[in-house]
Amino acid sequence: MQTKVDLCSMALLKLGERPIQSLNDDSAASQLARTMFDPIMDALIASHPWRFAMRTYELTETVDGDFVIPSDVLRVIKTPGTISNGRIVAPNDKITITALVRVTPESYPAYFVSLAVTKLAMEFCVPMTGDQSVFRMLTALYETEYASAKFIDSTTTTAANIDNFSLINARF
Repeated sequence: MQTKVDLCSMALLKLGERPIQSLNDDSAASQLARTMFDPIMDALIASHPWRFAMRTYELTETVDGDFVIPSDVLRVIKTPGTISNGRIVAPNDKITITALVRVTPESYPAYFVSLAVTKLAMEFCVPMTGDQSVFRMLTALYETEYASAKFIDSTTTTAANIDNFSLINARF
């Protein structure tokens, strides 16, 4: 179970920097982590339909005739309507959407933790070290880890229940 501080500390260690004890310290590393962590993780989660961050919502029409996208949604993956200005317009009075949501670091699977740490190290690199060669190395590592994490995420499923399938029903 990882925390924001743990992930940021691991990223700093990848850069050869000292780990932080808190996001509220006065150090440059803590200030950088405090400022950049949430936007970086939100963008990383929104970049791919990660199974661990996927949620389904049942929405009810507002008095304005549209649907409000919940505040924890980073990206709507599937909707029966049209998205405009943070709202969904659809012809029904109830809809179901599938979305990527903000997830706490404690809920990240191991393959995503590694990817998140590398992404943070990559983003912290230039402000902390100014070293472009380390940045390029981290970028290459990130691209490899991203492909690996997407593969693991896409192949991690539970068996689907097959109900009312005529060929199976005929055998029994």
